[in-house]
Amino acid sequence: MNEALREKALSSTGPFYFFDLDVFRDNIRRIREMTDVAGLCFAMKCNPFLVKEASALVDRIEVCSYGEYCICRQAGVDPGKLLISGVLKKPLELGRIVEECGAKARYTVESIDQLKLFIDLAERENERLCIYIRLSSGNQFGLDQDGVRQAIRIAAGSQSIELVGIHYYSGSQKRKPEKPVREIEKLDKFIRELEQEAGIRIGEIEYGPGIPARYFMDQKEDLSDRFFTEIREAISRMEWKGHITLEMGRIFAASCGSYVTRVLDTKRSGGINYAITDGGMHQLNYDGQLRGMYHPFIEVIRKDDSASVPEGEETKRWTICGCLCTVNDVISGEAATGPLSVGDLLVFGNAGAYSCVEGMALFLSHELPEIISYSRDQGIMVLRKSKECYCFNTASQEMF
Repeated sequence: MNEALREKALSSTGPFYFFDLDVFRDNIRRIREMTDVAGLCFAMKCNPFLVKEASALVDRIEVCSYGEYCICRQAGVDPGKLLISGVLKKPLELGRIVEECGAKARYTVESIDQLKLFIDLAERENERLCIYIRLSSGNQFGLDQDGVRQAIRIAAGSQSIELVGIHYYSGSQKRKPEKPVREIEKLDKFIRELEQEAGIRIGEIEYGPGIPARYFMDQKEDLSDRFFTEIREAISRMEWKGHITLEMGRIFAASCGSYVTRVLDTKRSGGINYAITDGGMHQLNYDGQLRGMYHPFIEVIRKDDSASVPEGEETKRWTICGCLCTVNDVISGEAATGPLSVGDLLVFGNAGAYSCVEGMALFLSHELPEIISYSRDQGIMVLRKSKECYCFNTASQEMF
């Protein structure tokens, strides 16, 4: 365990997230080496607190809302690294982005109406905007193949926008590398057809391969290296020759993060040992977890480090529950942590992606956890102090 994490945990007064920036950097560098035939894009929705660090190491940052754009501005991210994405683009917000970033940023088109909005904004700002048309994978995102063809025809009639590529993403946590390989093969075929039909050159693909992060001990192996190897080979086999950027989030960020919470109550009921923590599912979210069915990686920091574990209790099992008033708030069922006592700290691994932004943060008006980053060169930095959030759940204006 990171010694800085241990020291912070022992002095903590509530739950917190701990992001190891050295691990995050190493993840990106390692993936860069394995995917040298493609660029890298960080999907900042998985952890906006890492966007400044990521911007120095990846080619592009995917931005899916005006709020995320504002985060990038505050972090000083170069507009030339921004891919303005997201299924909904409000005209006023998009207008501000185009006014400030212009042709430096790149933009995805999710509908014909969005395309027309881009044309209007480009003409208003006297800019030539670079756009990607998003190909749908069969859901509310993007356009189907006929819609893509229609968008290409419209784009060809405008001098204010430049079609630079196709954007495609079909989901995360894919189970087998064969699926992204098939998707790359389909993209290869479809884009060559588009080029022949329209007599144009499509120079880029922005592709989200959905490489899985290993969250649970139940997962027998980490498949990410195999995914990267097969994706790299699939890209090398493509007949279409252009530039591909791999858009990813959790595979960069998951392993750099830990979530720390304290045991504040214990009991035995119905033959089950329960440990109740000051955190819960509103703050810790693993994709695929269901009422503690799977076992995340957990380390225990005991309040009395000098106490020895009683013989025979090394693998004592506990159902670890959070503080929410719902039976669904089970972080891990029957976890083999050994003995637990009130005051012991639980460190949940691989919590660097989505947990800090995806949970039910406002449910029951519990405080928002502190967020800490660490690196060897900077030490510990507080990115966000613990904050009360009950003010968002009251009509009293005195709270604001």
